[in-house]
Amino acid sequence: MALISTRRALAFSGVLAVALSATACGSGDSGGSGDTASSGGTSSIDCAPYTAFGDLKGKTVTVYTSITAPEDGPHIASYKPFEDCTGVTIKYEGSKEFEAQLPVRVKGGNAPDIAYLPQPGLLQTMVATGQVKPAPAEVTANVDKNMPDFKEYGTVDGTFYAAALGANVKSFVWYSPQMFADGGYQIPKTWDELLALTDKISKDNPDAKPWCAGIESGDATGWPATDWVEDVMLRTAGAETYDKWVKHEIPFNDPSVATALAEVGKILKNPAYVNGGFGDVKTIASTSFQDAGQPILDGSCYMHRQASFYAANWPEGTKVAEDGDVWAFYLPSKTAEDRPVLGGGEFVAAFADRPEVKAFQTYLSSVEWANERAKTCGSGGCVTANKNADASLLKNPVDKLSAEQLTDANATFRFDGSDLMPGAVGAGTFWKGMTDWITGKDDKSTLDYIEQSWPKS
Repeated sequence: MALISTRRALAFSGVLAVALSATACGSGDSGGSGDTASSGGTSSIDCAPYTAFGDLKGKTVTVYTSITAPEDGPHIASYKPFEDCTGVTIKYEGSKEFEAQLPVRVKGGNAPDIAYLPQPGLLQTMVATGQVKPAPAEVTANVDKNMPDFKEYGTVDGTFYAAALGANVKSFVWYSPQMFADGGYQIPKTWDELLALTDKISKDNPDAKPWCAGIESGDATGWPATDWVEDVMLRTAGAETYDKWVKHEIPFNDPSVATALAEVGKILKNPAYVNGGFGDVKTIASTSFQDAGQPILDGSCYMHRQASFYAANWPEGTKVAEDGDVWAFYLPSKTAEDRPVLGGGEFVAAFADRPEVKAFQTYLSSVEWANERAKTCGSGGCVTANKNADASLLKNPVDKLSAEQLTDANATFRFDGSDLMPGAVGAGTFWKGMTDWITGKDDKSTLDYIEQSWPKS
């Protein structure tokens, strides 16, 4: 599956720009089975689109996903208007073992009705089982209208299967504004400035570390380390080389990839720079990604590179703002003018085509759901690919910051590389290889191991 070209990347930025300025499509006046008050505000949802699927009262739709607590709460809350409209019960199951267990469940005849796939590469793998159902016409129409620039990622061999659910920005560094102010530290504008800041913090603070990190995520352990490589690859090699790497037009152990990994190693493999609050370099492999940034709050570490969705992992009462307990800055590139942005998202795949499943897919691809998701989400991670969502509902400062990054006129957006690679690599050897790298494997052996695993066409 091809990555976004430069032209398409700019188009995507334009889509988000529209989302920031557009007025929502709003709820329709047609009541269908009756407009039901939304749980997130005073507006109402138009139930009419779901009456076409017939009487759904008493039906159940199962959802399986990698989105777990605390990020699952807003998702579950966003289903209430649909449930009220249709009488369908949504049974949600989040699991840290999602990527490993989904293929097992599908093969064993125990597939969920709906799965939120965080990798287009995994979608390809699932489609190859013959169990994924093509998207219904109602979903296709919604995607063509609301998020056309994400359609290619849900398409396999010319058939459209999965609409985008959400979008996130990964090129962020979390930090404490107060700790930076106390130390007299400035937000770095270039990669070299970031490295210099890292070294200065290390020398100034013997009882703390510049960075904290964690890549443990159940059966998905390793993915945060792949994000590091992808973000740095965009900065050291550029978007065109990044595209070639993801599509295997250059080998995984190409010198450009080796350069990127070496740059990551300057931080993650340096015992003077990591792992604040947890221990030595090897503890990165055993520290959960949810816990990894928390030492910022007690002063044990100064910085944590993680995506916008990490906002949901700060404890209740934490002020996430430019003048708050924690905030985030853009992971800088080689120059202040270069603005590569790494992002990702989930895709809604169906393993059943019962009327209630199709109806729920339709809801998840609608403006109504995107708006409800925003209203139920106070902790961040609410940016969607839906260009017609009501931008005024993005109240969370992290979401606003994410939208700013995505709509920056100088930004070059690229989708998460491991998510686009074949599942055996992107959700397999790349994850495992980076975990082994953290625990002591050298750069060359790591890249050679991943390269040899690439499926032979």
